[in-house]
Amino acid sequence: MKKLFLIALALVTLQVSAQHKREGDKKGDKMERMNDYTPEQIAELQTKKMTLHLDLNEDQQQKVMALNLQNATDRKAMIEAKKQMAKKSDDQEMSKEDKLKMKNDMLDKQIALKQKMKDILDEKQYAKWEEMMSKRGERGRAYQKKKMHKKND
Repeated sequence: MKKLFLIALALVTLQVSAQHKREGDKKGDKMERMNDYTPEQIAELQTKKMTLHLDLNEDQQQKVMALNLQNATDRKAMIEAKKQMAKKSDDQEMSKEDKLKMKNDMLDKQIALKQKMKDILDEKQYAKWEEMMSKRGERGRAYQKKKMHKKND
């Protein structure tokens, strides 16, 4: 009887370890890899991707590069500020006013980005860019939904 129990226990243990999820595919890991790049490198990668997808000319590439560089620099600064704030108050959450201010700032930056892209791109390119951004937003919302679902389990 003991042998049968040990064999069953070994099989269950083996089965559980065989189904262990891969940890390297999480979005957080991708973000960690992106944090290894400088804002200039991030902007260059984004510009090249946009050039491929939107068929940008040289003038557009330069303008988009400057815009992407500014956004990457701002994003790095925001991430560092969040890290500093997290260190200061490990057990405190952000106040409603701080959250509202942060969301308003983010929306203002998105509106400004949209307007600048509208000035740089032609109508066809702009429509394609907006489609790319909406797909990116859908993926982000799906990730957040999945993340919240896991948190509740």
